[in-house]
Amino acid sequence: MIASLIGFGILFLLAFAGVPLAFAMLIVGTIGFALLRGSFESAYSMLAQQVVDASANDGMAVLPMFILMGLFVHKSDLSEDLYKAANAWLGHLRGGLAHATVAACAIFAAISGSSIATAATMSKVAIPPMRRLGYHDALSCGSVASAGVLGVLIPPSVPLVVYGLLTNTDIRQLFIAAIVPGLMLALLFVIAVVGVVTLRPEWGPTGERKSWQERFASLKSVWMVLVLFVAIIGGLYAGIFTATESAGIGASGALLIGVLRRKMTWPTLFECLKDTARTTAMIFTIVFGAFVFANFITLSGLTAALIDMLQQQNMGTLGLLLMMMVIYLILGALMESLSLLILTAPIFHAIATSVGIHPIWFGIFVVMMIEIGLLTPPVGMNVFTVKTMNPDVPIRTIFKGSMPFVAANMVGVGVFIAFPIIGVFLLRWF
Repeated sequence: MIASLIGFGILFLLAFAGVPLAFAMLIVGTIGFALLRGSFESAYSMLAQQVVDASANDGMAVLPMFILMGLFVHKSDLSEDLYKAANAWLGHLRGGLAHATVAACAIFAAISGSSIATAATMSKVAIPPMRRLGYHDALSCGSVASAGVLGVLIPPSVPLVVYGLLTNTDIRQLFIAAIVPGLMLALLFVIAVVGVVTLRPEWGPTGERKSWQERFASLKSVWMVLVLFVAIIGGLYAGIFTATESAGIGASGALLIGVLRRKMTWPTLFECLKDTARTTAMIFTIVFGAFVFANFITLSGLTAALIDMLQQQNMGTLGLLLMMMVIYLILGALMESLSLLILTAPIFHAIATSVGIHPIWFGIFVVMMIEIGLLTPPVGMNVFTVKTMNPDVPIRTIFKGSMPFVAANMVGVGVFIAFPIIGVFLLRWF
């Protein structure tokens, strides 16, 4: 157990010194395994076997396909049409453009699967009209940064795929279980906007009311992406195809949308393929490192020791979850979300399932906690993404605008723990 704690310490030192997390985990995991087994030859064999086994896993094919689908959707310029449609239906409310931002982000995030991509894209689409109409920068930038985190949870979600691969949890069931918590969080974000504009009416003025004809007309430009979402998720829920097959269908459908909208040129296609290859290689390398590091941790006995300690302390399920929440809040303020997920998921998953927590439910809980880290200082990746797109807005203002949504996230986690049926009841239907 001491060896694993030393390993974690060295890993954090390497990571904060600028060594990429993937290579830091590979180095510490391999050397630690060799020292515990007394042989570098066995460590090299373990390293090679982990890479081969992970590469041969059919589930890994889900990642590049969903990443490619998100890039196709992004290049098809659907975000602006989604925002206009949401604004046509919600813009007449006080703070209506912020409501429209939450709705558009929820839909775009569901297709792109990336919170950072959603925040960057919607920054260009939603913030300029809000600023023109007199919205306070805290509300306009905070709503975009915060609603972007819905991409982490609403399926298809890249972090859910990574969690499923790391813990050998069924990805299809994770997608099914995540839909209700994702919609719940979107609703809580809308309530957060209502609370902000009630306390500070000048932050979110009332917009123009659109006619019913204009509202339905706005849907004409987004019907294809809605059909694509229903096809992917509906096919998964109905058991028509697997998660891997749904990823391929989603990528093909997104490509078709780009072609029909005349946005998918040959240079754009090659750019999407290159970006997908680059992102996939990065995530795969991190996953390889995580498997090697997890083998070292298992061999050191840390996981078994933690399980024994928790059973002796008799903390109970609630106490265990509260302890993990504190850990995620602390580490989430210091680490990038995907790195945090990869570093903690295998260990926490083993501990949670050992005390009888449903593995699918726990996966949703972990991803919900990861969401909060995207918004909290000093390393709130979504906040810094919005800051990059709007350099004239102080970073403090964006963090201030994000706090009501962080509170909404915490309420969502509390409701999820108090009523665990939210995370599993759909599994009984499908």
